[in-house]
Amino acid sequence: MSKRPVLLVEDDLALREALTETLRLENYDVLVAEDGTAALEILQDSAVSAVVTDYQMRPMDGYELLRRIRESYSQTPVLMMTAHGTIQHAVQSMLEGAADYLVKPFSAQLLTEKLEKIVPGFSSDGILVAEDPVTVDILNLARKVARTDSTVLLCGESGTGKEVFAKFIHQQSKRMAGPFVAINCAAIPENMLEALLFGHEKGAFTDAHQSQAGKFEQAQGGTLLLDEISEMHFSLQAKLLRILQEKEVDRIGGKSSIKLDVRVLATTNRNLREQVLNGEFREDLYYRLSVFPIELPPLAQRPMDIMPLAQQFLAAAGADDQSCARLSDEATACLLQHSWPGNVRELQNLLQRAMILCSGQTIRSRDLKFVQSATMSGPGTMETTNLNAEKKLQENLQSAEGRLILEALAQGGGSRKRAAEILGISPRTLRYKMARLRDAGVTIPGRTNMPATA
Repeated sequence: MSKRPVLLVEDDLALREALTETLRLENYDVLVAEDGTAALEILQDSAVSAVVTDYQMRPMDGYELLRRIRESYSQTPVLMMTAHGTIQHAVQSMLEGAADYLVKPFSAQLLTEKLEKIVPGFSSDGILVAEDPVTVDILNLARKVARTDSTVLLCGESGTGKEVFAKFIHQQSKRMAGPFVAINCAAIPENMLEALLFGHEKGAFTDAHQSQAGKFEQAQGGTLLLDEISEMHFSLQAKLLRILQEKEVDRIGGKSSIKLDVRVLATTNRNLREQVLNGEFREDLYYRLSVFPIELPPLAQRPMDIMPLAQQFLAAAGADDQSCARLSDEATACLLQHSWPGNVRELQNLLQRAMILCSGQTIRSRDLKFVQSATMSGPGTMETTNLNAEKKLQENLQSAEGRLILEALAQGGGSRKRAAEILGISPRTLRYKMARLRDAGVTIPGRTNMPATA
């Protein structure tokens, strides 16, 4: 596996060294700069896959660096790091073209997850394995529909590989030479999503200091993936429907329409039919998106994929030192008998932990630390301890966002609606973020007898 070059821009020496080590462990070739001026000098001589930069720096801050990168290196994605008290700076940066942002303090896992989303051509869970007959059939369907320009709706639980299949469809299509642009409809605040999708003109709203192409324009000649489309706000769904029907987009503040040549894919981990019946999703948009629906079953329902995926993950993790850990017979049995509530993502995380814990090059059953509920049973569960869950919780609580959500839930007496109001986000966005916390092993408190205003 070739190393991926990333430029890290951070003026704090201790943090810069810690982030550098984290990225190198994730197979990135890290170039470092202590300020924006030094970063621009590096960019003149070196091609990088992405830039990770702090916002608050002197003499050139991250916002000015972002502006310079957009002018001279427009295809290089930028991941902005910002302190909790300056989240508005991150929002402004997103509107000006940053690919994503991180709020300090954040976990190493969150950093790598964000990077894997924006680095072209790479994904930590981007291994497409089809050994089970069920998956082979799905792959054949994906290959056939890839030859057309039909809109595809990929459905399935979180962690089943929907984005991996979306990339496969793009790579097998006549648009493979064009861009593959993805946007997570649930992870972006509603007041930002419209501008990021459709673009905006200079002065269209506060902080719109220059014109910016939206994701639809950025995907011209290629494919646009609308990830977690079920979480898009109802009012925005009507605008999306018009774009899909007319094949043209109007920038916010724009005076003319822009013709589009974009193939649209969408994913959801929810039942859109039920959402339509409940009035939460537009019926006309549902039928427009589900021209060719593909259902990805949970990993437990395609058991013949488990070991090939495990071997692929182990091989990728050991690529740097040319060594590959092997699984003992007992460990293999544990993997095959586990229920995999977290699907492919859970398998990958489990093996990463096992490679750290194992002695030598053999992973044994004792090295498999499953993170699961107490009601689960089966091989390997005796190794599950509260310590694992607590460690995972602490890692995720390093995220300021995670702490804020838990605090808002506590303040609202467990009421999701009240917590969303406290945080200033929609219940749908809160639901998505809570699901991410649950996937990471964080226990979400239930409703208490306290009044919602307590």
